[in-house]
Amino acid sequence: MERFFKIRERGSSVSDEVIGGLTTFLAMAYIIAVNPSMMEAAGIPFAAALTATCLGAAVMTIAMGLIANRPIALASGMGINAIVAYTLCLGEVGVDWRVAMAVVFLEGVLILILVLCGLRKAIMEAIPVSLRRAIGIGIGLFIAFIGLKGGGMIADDASTLIAMGDLTSPACIVSVVSILVAVVLQALHVKGGLVISIVVATVVGIPLGVTVLPTEWNFGLDFSAFAAPFQTDPATGTMAIVQVFVQPILLMFVFSLLMSDFFDTMGTVVAVGEQGGFVNKKGDVEDVQPILMVDSAAAAVGGFLGASSITSFVESTSGAAAGARTGLSNIVIGVLFVVCAFFAPVVGMVSSSATCGALVVVGYLMLTDVAEIDWKSIEHAFPAFITIAGIPMTYSITNGIGLGFVSYCVIKVAQGKAGEVKPLMWVAAAAFLVMFVVC
Repeated sequence: MERFFKIRERGSSVSDEVIGGLTTFLAMAYIIAVNPSMMEAAGIPFAAALTATCLGAAVMTIAMGLIANRPIALASGMGINAIVAYTLCLGEVGVDWRVAMAVVFLEGVLILILVLCGLRKAIMEAIPVSLRRAIGIGIGLFIAFIGLKGGGMIADDASTLIAMGDLTSPACIVSVVSILVAVVLQALHVKGGLVISIVVATVVGIPLGVTVLPTEWNFGLDFSAFAAPFQTDPATGTMAIVQVFVQPILLMFVFSLLMSDFFDTMGTVVAVGEQGGFVNKKGDVEDVQPILMVDSAAAAVGGFLGASSITSFVESTSGAAAGARTGLSNIVIGVLFVVCAFFAPVVGMVSSSATCGALVVVGYLMLTDVAEIDWKSIEHAFPAFITIAGIPMTYSITNGIGLGFVSYCVIKVAQGKAGEVKPLMWVAAAAFLVMFVVC
């Protein structure tokens, strides 16, 4: 195990990997409840969506650990699953869920082809260092925002868009406990502090009614959503994947999902790499090709299984912050996902309030690179700023990256330095402009 995962070589230990894996799993466990509910709204039976979600996450997370040996966990991606459920299936497009999964499947195949051709890696290397660092910082703010919003610390407001939540509510009380425990344990350098904060907050939430105890157990698996793109669309009597090619609007959605998946993963990998120690001083992710290959294949696998697009989870930064450095942590996460295919109600006990502290601390840790950006040079500073602000403010990693790319190219042209922009940056910026206008 030591030779395969290089645990000591990367300054880790088996206990660190187990704790890191458990931390990441608890931070992303919400997907086990959220994704099946959204897929059920799209028409997939809940039991089938639950099986697909858990087993898809398990298989691809373990694959990332064995092939890339990096602490990056994967599961059905929030955002893309919302597009699948509420736009493709329930919105104006109104296609059958099998056709929606065919769209996801094709997007995954296309993005895998781009990786095999080296394009995805080349684009990552074409991004200026300042922008790469800004992506990680922006994601840090995004993670903290997600934690605070999920825990009720931030609430919607009609006049100011967002405002402070009701700190006397049970959900906020649990969130405050999770933040205090996480921050104190982090200050004391306690190993596994983030996991401890989640467990403590979950226990505190029981008498407050925030932690919901299981009332029933589901031990069965339902594989009826598997091979969804190659099932028959009941409305037309033809194979689902064929429907994508006869409806041009669906091809547009393939492009839209591809852009989101392409750049969300880029940002996530950089962010986890910063925490996990596999991003060098130039901002390059070490051995990025196998990471991108697994992630790209995961998108197609998600569509095939009926779980929506499976992608790298930014919550993996919490596990890296807790000490995970190798793919061994992924094995831990994968096993837990398999268990949850049978015992999902147990994981359902972990509320968003309980994970609030872990996500806030991770967000703080990811802001440390802000001093590495050259804030005196507008050609580096403004694109970095708009990326950092754009990710949490638009609630999208892809949108934030797109704003940074486009502004970087515009400033370079204004300065008469267009020749300094690498060709692939022009291509990416143009693709973002098309996405902003069309999608």
